Amino acid sequence: MPHTTREVHTFEARATDADLDDLRARLAAARLPETETVVRAAPGRRRWDQGVPLADLVDVVDYWRTGYDWRAFEARLNGIGQFRTTIDGLGIHFLHRRSSREDATPLVMTHGWPGSIAEFVDVIDELADPEDADAPAFHVVVPSLPGFGYSDKPTETGWGVENIAAAWVELMARLGYSRFVAHGGDWGGNVTTVLGGMFPDHAIGIHTTFALAPPGMTTDSLTTVEREWVEQTRDFWQHHRAYAKQQATRPQTIGYSLVDSPVGLLAWLLDKFAEWSDTEDSPFETISRDRILDDVTLYWLTRTGASAARIYYESPHSLDHDLRVDVPSAITMYPGDIESRTPRAWAQERYRQIVRWNVPEAGGHFPSLEVPEYFVGDLQAGLGAVLAASRGSAAAPAADQTP
Repeated sequence: MPHTTREVHTFEARATDADLDDLRARLAAARLPETETVVRAAPGRRRWDQGVPLADLVDVVDYWRTGYDWRAFEARLNGIGQFRTTIDGLGIHFLHRRSSREDATPLVMTHGWPGSIAEFVDVIDELADPEDADAPAFHVVVPSLPGFGYSDKPTETGWGVENIAAAWVELMARLGYSRFVAHGGDWGGNVTTVLGGMFPDHAIGIHTTFALAPPGMTTDSLTTVEREWVEQTRDFWQHHRAYAKQQATRPQTIGYSLVDSPVGLLAWLLDKFAEWSDTEDSPFETISRDRILDDVTLYWLTRTGASAARIYYESPHSLDHDLRVDVPSAITMYPGDIESRTPRAWAQERYRQIVRWNVPEAGGHFPSLEVPEYFVGDLQAGLGAVLAASRGSAAAPAADQTP
């Protein structure tokens, strides 16, 4: 594939007025089911036992129709800088914010599902040009996964995490970044792990909040807290993974609802923001309604409910069991992320040069949205340790810490 900046084109987000009018009309005409049969007083997670409570959904739908401003989010994306390029026949959309610092390091940040580039818009500026002159600075690149947002929808199978990681290497090369660091959570964590494991000549090191251990690990050497993590994660995989099974086996079927009904799409995504965030009841305790609706509206306007779901079909087992990461790795396990909290002893079987391990006091699956200031500091500290280790100039701390 050619490495030329001429193949990178500027892009501007602009939904038609007709599409926005259609969205409001569909919201106004929505047919809703009856109230759930486990109605409980707020606050409390048990209110969500059957999914998104009707009262909560009605409130968000009303705000989406009458108060939410999509144009403000479009302006934010356009202000950061949007681009597209074609890799292996697929158009890839990405945000690109260059730092003003001469010592800045290229950084590729990869989102997951039900997220999007909306996960990172509030942290890009501080990562590129931090207020603290001693903090590391980054040239930030945030691609939209294939089938998500303004990237093209694959028309054939093959776009699993390994091919996505290879595409990111090509993307960074086209931008003049032959060597870079990487961050990701959820599916972005899998892509980031592949970057570190399969492309060590390009990935200086990685930071991830989603460190999957190889299979077959035992609990013999784990602490009491780590054993609780394992039990909670096993419970999640056994009793809360219906969405993943559906999308891994029948993404086309659920896709019809996600592309045709904005309320159906909202409920499908909001359910995960609620279950996976570090809150007592509602995701809006830590994440603004606007930012969640930025994410959901991006899915809606780009009609990517089905195509985004297919990443579960493409990579049902996520990572090669034998994949090992030998580049410096920083790992953060947020306490409210019920989907993936991996004991350090297990993580070390895959990530063999952990230079920083951090367990914060708060935060869930969406830390850049839930605790953005902490997330930025943690990412700076983690990647700072990665860069120090790669230079061999300092011994990076390995104990639990707060940046």
